[in-house]
Amino acid sequence: MTLPTSIGFIMDGNRRFAKVNNLSTLEGHRRGADVLTDSIRFVRSRGISHAVYYAFSTENWKRAPEEVSGLMAIFKEALVTMRKMAKEETPVRVRFIGTRSDFDSELQTAMTELETESATTVYTTTIWIALSYGGRAEIVAGVNEAIIRGETVTEESFSKLLWTAELPDPDIIVRTSGEERLSNFLTWKSVYSELYFIEKPWPSLTAEDFEDILSEYEKRSRRHGA
Repeated sequence: MTLPTSIGFIMDGNRRFAKVNNLSTLEGHRRGADVLTDSIRFVRSRGISHAVYYAFSTENWKRAPEEVSGLMAIFKEALVTMRKMAKEETPVRVRFIGTRSDFDSELQTAMTELETESATTVYTTTIWIALSYGGRAEIVAGVNEAIIRGETVTEESFSKLLWTAELPDPDIIVRTSGEERLSNFLTWKSVYSELYFIEKPWPSLTAEDFEDILSEYEKRSRRHGA
């Protein structure tokens, strides 16, 4: 089977899953965090080198304060789980992209510690978590960095100024919950990515669904504009 080197996930549908199953919104997000963990295990088991997850966009800050507060608590719980996975159960490297300064100091410290610790493990897979991330914001940050450096840029040199500089362009980007748009995800990196949309909400995904994603990717004929 031809496997992607890099795969992106837009984890959509936690709130819809909660509504359909008569759960609280935050419980929907918790179920989504569980599937994130399952997905990381799957990606590593299949030898995929990079997976990037759209966990919290710059626009998500506009949600109700109680939901945002609850999400921050879930993020902190998830980082504890991922820290254990990265060190023991499922050795992976974890990296974060986005405006880290938007978060409180405790969460920022947890991100930095996880990145530092996981970088020293023996890993074959790098997990990228997009938090307070927006594709346009990433490009603007890169432009401002180029201005500071006083450089004239090319596509190649500019790509090195992005938050995702070391992330290979995703071979395929998967969005769940039936929506068919990228919603400001990896605006620079996604130009030749295959797109795959799934009707199920993210918390409903199973190992079989992840296998189906790989099967679908194998069917695609990628020409990169040629």
